[in-house]
Amino acid sequence: MKLVSLFFLFALILMVNVMAAPRAGYAILSAKDTIIKLDSVRDKKLLKAIKPKSPAKAATATTTGYTQSDTSKNAKEQPMTHATAVDSSYFDQDNKIYYLWGKAHVVYQDFELDAEYIRVDQKNHLIFARGAIDPKTKRYVGRPLAKSKQEKPVASDSLLFNYESKKGKTWNPATEQEGNYISGGEAKRISEDEVAYRNVIFSTCDLPFPDTHFGIVITQGIGQKNRIISKLAYLEIEGVPLPLGLPFGFFPKPNSRTSGFILPTFGEDQRLGFYLRNFGYYVALNEYVDVTTMGTLYSRGSYELNSSARYLKKYKYGGNLMLSYGSHNYGLPGDPPRKDFNITWSHSQDPNANPGTTFSASVNAGTSSYYQNQRSQNNYNLQSLTQNNLRSSISYGKIWAGTPFNLNVSLGHSQDLSKKTVTLELPTFSFNMSTLSPFDSKDRVTEQKWFQKITVGYSLVGTNKLTDVPEAELFKSNTFSKKLQNGFQHTVPIGFNTNFLRYFQFSTGGTYTERWYLQSIRRRFERGSIAGQVIPITDTVGGFVRNGEYSLNASIATKFYGEFDFKKGSLKAIRHVTTPSLSFGFRPDFGDPSYGYYKTAVSPASVPYPYTAQRYSIFEQSVYGGPSPGKQAGVGFSLDNTIEAKVKARSTDTSGVDRKIPILQGLTFSTFYNFAADSLKLQAIAFSGHTAVFNQKVNINFGGILDPYVNRVRDSIAGGRVLNYVNRINRYSFQDGKFPLLSSFNFSASGSLNSTSFKPKPRQQYNNTLQNLTSEQTQQLNLIGGDASQYIDFNIPWNVSINYSFNYQNNIINTTKTNTMMISGDVSLTKKWKIQYNTTYDLNARQLSSATSFAIYRDLHCWDMSIQWLPFGYYKSYNVTIKVKASILQDLKLSKRSDYTNNQSFN
Repeated sequence: MKLVSLFFLFALILMVNVMAAPRAGYAILSAKDTIIKLDSVRDKKLLKAIKPKSPAKAATATTTGYTQSDTSKNAKEQPMTHATAVDSSYFDQDNKIYYLWGKAHVVYQDFELDAEYIRVDQKNHLIFARGAIDPKTKRYVGRPLAKSKQEKPVASDSLLFNYESKKGKTWNPATEQEGNYISGGEAKRISEDEVAYRNVIFSTCDLPFPDTHFGIVITQGIGQKNRIISKLAYLEIEGVPLPLGLPFGFFPKPNSRTSGFILPTFGEDQRLGFYLRNFGYYVALNEYVDVTTMGTLYSRGSYELNSSARYLKKYKYGGNLMLSYGSHNYGLPGDPPRKDFNITWSHSQDPNANPGTTFSASVNAGTSSYYQNQRSQNNYNLQSLTQNNLRSSISYGKIWAGTPFNLNVSLGHSQDLSKKTVTLELPTFSFNMSTLSPFDSKDRVTEQKWFQKITVGYSLVGTNKLTDVPEAELFKSNTFSKKLQNGFQHTVPIGFNTNFLRYFQFSTGGTYTERWYLQSIRRRFERGSIAGQVIPITDTVGGFVRNGEYSLNASIATKFYGEFDFKKGSLKAIRHVTTPSLSFGFRPDFGDPSYGYYKTAVSPASVPYPYTAQRYSIFEQSVYGGPSPGKQAGVGFSLDNTIEAKVKARSTDTSGVDRKIPILQGLTFSTFYNFAADSLKLQAIAFSGHTAVFNQKVNINFGGILDPYVNRVRDSIAGGRVLNYVNRINRYSFQDGKFPLLSSFNFSASGSLNSTSFKPKPRQQYNNTLQNLTSEQTQQLNLIGGDASQYIDFNIPWNVSINYSFNYQNNIINTTKTNTMMISGDVSLTKKWKIQYNTTYDLNARQLSSATSFAIYRDLHCWDMSIQWLPFGYYKSYNVTIKVKASILQDLKLSKRSDYTNNQSFN
């Protein structure tokens, strides 16, 4: 049975592809004269398209209104407020008929008409319009395009219109309204609100008749503002009628959102049974809010529910809210099901809606197994399936104009899906004062004096926090009362900056930090504890406690420039800029017992075991921690380097300005020497650098750490085994004639190239605000937000992104290396075929990652075909879907899939 289904799907793909193949020559097909059912006698003027030959009465070039000889005489009878023709015009005085040839344009009250040929009969109050066959291309061009009031334009092959009664008839009309297209046949305007149709095609395909891919043929019907009521109607694909029809029908033509049912899809899941997927109801509450509720049922008792709401108020705010719940039974009948839920909410506010105030939200929270179990929503979203963390943030900001103060309040959430733990911040706030000069005057006009350059700032942050709480304990009654931590932190920075000796920049200052808590910790050993075998007991002690720390710093920096000139070739010079910086830092030892921040837990001595002691900070588990121990008084040094080349201007550059090409955008070395330390005073030497090559298209970053001390390997015995450990001694490696040890190094390169990289287009300015989007843009944005893979850009023929990463760690005993390359991109085989790929290759193991995926897309004009394939690994699966593009028929699709949960390795 599965083989038959797969064969049927392949046959359908082949059939749709063959049907779409002629569309590549659509421009040639549209060259045919598509006027249908014309009578040789009744429409002989239309077929012959005879122009007047009398030069005396014909007006040349562009004509507005009547010809000059008849303007004053017939001004009262003139039906047109505006009429033009690029080719010529002619007025038949006897019959009161006005002829216009060549891009004719007529305006009468609220009615506008454009066509290659227009005839106005004033006696009968009739306007006739048609196109014409181009003698060179043999194409039918200049089709009439009519527009009345606020209605959308209607194109046709020809039309006849009574401008007094507002009635008329069109042949082969073509019009669109909210994604619905009507074309072919005949349409007769009965009144301003009703139109009679005969043999028209109602479709979501925007190709006009006879090139419509598929649609419903309405033999006879009445079209009103928001609906079409018809007699016999039947389905037609590629001009072939199918034996699927209705004796009468009702077809909506909504110009606004309308509530209605969502049709389900059918299928089978190997573990959950047959399913009825994504059936539900759409509710348009008002012009600002709509709600979609859908459910999925499985024959073996599992089910899924989700409800999503969208809201948008122009120039104010907009957002999306979705609630999902699932119950899945993967075990035997009677086993408890796995229950999952998820909440997502995104909200954005127009910055101009309320100046000085901001509010935003980005929420994604739920059970850790939600993305693995929610089949109907996340089956083939590899990013969702493989993510390890969920994060949420709701923030409010306030800036007081004319003052240096601002306030931010936020609620935060982070969730580790692998550990199944949750961290909450309920809430966190910060009150800040931007740095100001208290001794400076606002009215000062002279140069600043030294004391006027002193700056002072202030910030206050506070939080209530739950850290790494297991999911199962999050909603228990005692979780918040026993595990909720809170605290406040004040920070006051003071600074002073000045220049001296013209080339040197000097800065100095200090920072004071004070923290307030309502709890602290104490540690103790139980009586009879054995040294090294028992973990001390930690008690939480309530009550207000505080700690404070301060540090002082000073630095001096300058720049040195070096330039190497070249007299020959296009390379004119290379410039090297070196920025050395020398700093001094001091902070006291806050681990001293006199501060009371650190205590020692001592176990009672017991024969034959000695006592054991452990030093700890009473603020270890506090939200902002406490001062670190150890005195620091030393000198820091850093050296930054940049190198760039100056090259002659290209011969095609008319400005003649030399080009500056960066060779090394940054290479920094830094270290610190602590005079207050009793040994190992010099810290490890850190270096980092970055640059870009190939015309800034490939970014390169690297960095590492050099250990300047001698490291010796020692042996020890534990558990009956010999273990090695590294002993770092107070001796520099260069004293033994060796280079410092490279303990870590990382290198990464990333770049993205596409067909526009070599022929860049000028940038366009876009007003990327949610409030200024058109309805079509909003529809596309919602589609992308639901599933980014639904959006395929065929305008870029190819695109490739490469990210290379190398990491090296060396502690003498063990050396580890990681060497990976990630490649992703897409390529358009033709204008309608596109292939996407995404993989990571481990160069050490010489194998592809299990997250390798491929996707094939075929644009079938008003249909889409997509194939998504994960060839191996835990998420091995495939999905083939053929669906209609139109949003109104998103549920009209055929899918064949192999779920990753059907793999034998699934547990």
